Amino acid sequence: MQDSHDAMSKPGKRGLARLVAATRHSADGFAAAWRNEEAFRLEASLALAFVPLAFFVGESLVHQLLLLVVCALVILAELVNTAIETVVDRIGPEQHPLSGQAKDIGSATVFVSLALFLAAWVPSLWQWWQG
Repeated sequence: MQDSHDAMSKPGKRGLARLVAATRHSADGFAAAWRNEEAFRLEASLALAFVPLAFFVGESLVHQLLLLVVCALVILAELVNTAIETVVDRIGPEQHPLSGQAKDIGSATVFVSLALFLAAWVPSLWQWWQG
């Protein structure tokens, strides 16, 4: 049985066909993260709430973009963390210091993205609330 991801490495896939295949794989990645990772579901749900709020809270286009970018950073970091955890878990169930280190670094990436999210959103919401 051939893996559907093999199509991406075939030299015959070029142009629009390659773009369509890549988009399909990206959609599969989002679906897998949603299905298998509770943290991703939580962060994606929060992003769905905060993205429209950015247009009310942000006082300028640049401010709105900053609020949107930090939302995207959290999703990006969680996707990378989930990918790291998936690969480490695929390697095997045995404990290894490097496996733990990889997972910890992935977790730290999410932590940094959440800190940036809070650094942008807390003062913005406070200022918006104060009128």
